[in-house]
Amino acid sequence: MGVVVEVNRQYTLDLEAAPERVPQIRRIVAAHLRYWKLECLIQPVSLGVCELLTNVFRHTEGDKRCTLELRWTGRRLTAAVLDHDPRLPVLGGGEPLAARGRGLAMVASLSDSWGTHATADGKVVWFTLRAEAPDAQTLVRVHPLRALPEAQRPPAAVTRRPLVPLAAFARG
Repeated sequence: MGVVVEVNRQYTLDLEAAPERVPQIRRIVAAHLRYWKLECLIQPVSLGVCELLTNVFRHTEGDKRCTLELRWTGRRLTAAVLDHDPRLPVLGGGEPLAARGRGLAMVASLSDSWGTHATADGKVVWFTLRAEAPDAQTLVRVHPLRALPEAQRPPAAVTRRPLVPLAAFARG
């Protein structure tokens, strides 16, 4: 039986979503995950965050300012992007080789759960990944996305369902 470790860490960054900011945001996300000893989550979290920021840049009307929130409870990492456009995104069935329209499907495939919720001044889009505190037990290894034939893909063992109270991301 592992040791129970109380962890509650959060990082918030206000920014303007723009393609030239993506490398900087990747470095910031990676630095925080290293500091929290969640190195195995750097690739999927960075990829998911960059997809959500790209969606803000491409699909929001007007103001491209948004807020990135990372929250780690010791068991689960949640990444959320809040923006000022009230239109909720829709999970599309984009073609696998399409240049656009696959971002939310990618976020859904790399996360344990994801969702979106309207807020008083826009919306939040979030995703979660399981990650136990290093002191409690070994971190869950998350495999990077791969273009493998169906027969070679590992079996999907995770049921995707909202695990984070959406109200926690609403601005007051």
